[in-house]
Amino acid sequence: MTAAEGHALMDPLPRVSGLFLLLMSACAAPDAQDSTAGQPYVLVLGSAQDGGLPQIGCQQDLCKQARRDPSMRRMVSSLLLVDPRNKKRWLIDATPDLPEQLELANQHAPRPMEQGRPPLFDGVFLTHAHMGHYTGLMYLGREVYGSDRTKVWCSRRMANFLQDNGPWKLLVEEDHIQVETLVLGQELELATDLGVTAFQVPHRDEFSDTLGFRIEGPSKTLIFIPDIDKWSQFDGDIELMIEGADHALLDGTFFADGEIPGRAMADIPHPFIEESLDRFSAMPARERLKIQFIHLNHTNPATDPEGDAAATITAAGCGIASDGQVIEL
Repeated sequence: MTAAEGHALMDPLPRVSGLFLLLMSACAAPDAQDSTAGQPYVLVLGSAQDGGLPQIGCQQDLCKQARRDPSMRRMVSSLLLVDPRNKKRWLIDATPDLPEQLELANQHAPRPMEQGRPPLFDGVFLTHAHMGHYTGLMYLGREVYGSDRTKVWCSRRMANFLQDNGPWKLLVEEDHIQVETLVLGQELELATDLGVTAFQVPHRDEFSDTLGFRIEGPSKTLIFIPDIDKWSQFDGDIELMIEGADHALLDGTFFADGEIPGRAMADIPHPFIEESLDRFSAMPARERLKIQFIHLNHTNPATDPEGDAAATITAAGCGIASDGQVIEL
């Protein structure tokens, strides 16, 4: 199997015009449900860095292209974990794009109709307290949806941040969210054959620490690390984690050094995709095939699937996550 064939199994949505994409989504939702009816899966709700693509104030070519062509747009990095056997779904990272991402979630995994203000999700998992990963919680408050005790799983430090700081503590005090603390390395069982395990990730921890997640399904396992400073600072062995999983959605924020004019990229450390490709090049092709880069910054040339950067990633045997992508578990 070639790398291209392997990534095709993950069912990314094709690049099409905005109008056709809208029509296709409306018509294709039942098929998407049927294709995963008996199997838990992950739906990629967004694949961009915290500001999305296009990003506010950006006048670079990638942003201009995304404004002209909706198929080039990327929402902020987020996943939906779905168990269609019992019609349950869990959100992984609550982004500023949550309203639109909820519409995508509803197309793939609609919830049973209930009275009142039931939780939109059976729970929310948070990686950390940077803008693109938790601020979507604001839509659960009384100004908007007014959710009734949506469970939010996170680290102890993240839980303290939400409970002690406004405006987030109002969500807790008014029972819009119910904060639950994850135990690192201990699986949280969502079903007898479906669970999530959190692990520590080194990242800029101004308000909270940072987590990655291992999602284990009935037949396949996925690891999710959208943010990390550098692989060399990771206490775990990332190669062993990849080998022990079937899919790896990894930090692809920047493609190469010097990508952001006028800023020292050492101040915003991430493993450049070029660095990751070099590091993982010694792994067997079957292992590299598991890797999909996610959390792409608006400056990252890999956001263009027809560009040279994307071709470099594909040639290295890896891939790029895309909004609407389905990954079976």
